[in-house]
Amino acid sequence: MAVTINKIADLCGVSRGTVDRVLNNRGRVKKETEIRIREIANQLGYTPNMAGKQLAIRKKALTIGLILIAEGNAFFDDVIRGVQSAEKELQDYGVTVQIKTMKGYNVYRQLQLIDEIKDKVDALIINPISVPAIATKIDELVEDGLCVITVNTDIENSKRLCYIGSNYTRCGQTACGVLGLLTGGRAHIGILTGSNKVLGHNERIKGFKEVCKKKYPDFKIVGYGETEDDDIKAFEVTNKLLSEHPEMDAIFVVAAGVYGVCRAVLSFGREHEITIISCDSIPTTIEMMKQGVIKATICQQPFIQGNKSVHTAFNYLVSGEVPENKQFIVQSEIKIVENL
Repeated sequence: MAVTINKIADLCGVSRGTVDRVLNNRGRVKKETEIRIREIANQLGYTPNMAGKQLAIRKKALTIGLILIAEGNAFFDDVIRGVQSAEKELQDYGVTVQIKTMKGYNVYRQLQLIDEIKDKVDALIINPISVPAIATKIDELVEDGLCVITVNTDIENSKRLCYIGSNYTRCGQTACGVLGLLTGGRAHIGILTGSNKVLGHNERIKGFKEVCKKKYPDFKIVGYGETEDDDIKAFEVTNKLLSEHPEMDAIFVVAAGVYGVCRAVLSFGREHEITIISCDSIPTTIEMMKQGVIKATICQQPFIQGNKSVHTAFNYLVSGEVPENKQFIVQSEIKIVENL
């Protein structure tokens, strides 16, 4: 005998409508109730009518929200292209995407954007600032029944559904290895990060330092700076580092602000003396590589990150499909001027 929604409702002690909302992702239900309903449904071997479910999805438009720290950061242009491509691919299901962007790492601004969008979307994709207040907010959304996915950078100790992005630790390790090959393992290094509030940026530095310690005893890190992913700030911070550490002959640019770093090096006339390793391949980075200012850059498939995150959210909303792995890691690429 086929398992019915009514039977699941009786066993769970809830209404038929509550079961329907959970199994068909039609609305928000308390997390404990959702878990109990899904467990009972699995135990009974409940199989949804996928043809009927897809028809229902077409009748009920789904909205997927995104919050990206993208203003002034050209890297996210390709992430957004991937998102928009996924929206087009899912247009037959009535899926729309609502994107909100912000500049810099203002925690209160990100919390404000979450509050602005949370009641207007069926799922939220976010590249989060890695602080407890944001993790707590994500947990609140999940407890209220909203699907949350992190993209491009993750956040520790949250109940998000999954993370889609790069392995930042491996990226940092790779950057150090490439720098070692280019410098013969001897360098005085400045590290320019985006923000200490971003888990991915911190993981890149961690990976870089791990390889330094293990393999390159003659690598000396002489200074750090935060660019806030802004070229003007990057120019100022790099100028300061170059003035304070004239011995600096290598730079690892952890995040955005690459062009500002390069302009500072050019202003000192030291582009032939300083080996620069960067991340990602936005147009200004490619320009600096072609001029020989940047020797190599480590890339992380931004289009795939955006596209995959929307499809993952859609699959969860339609069928309750939980990703097998809590992390979907995109492939990293080492690019030099010859393979741009």
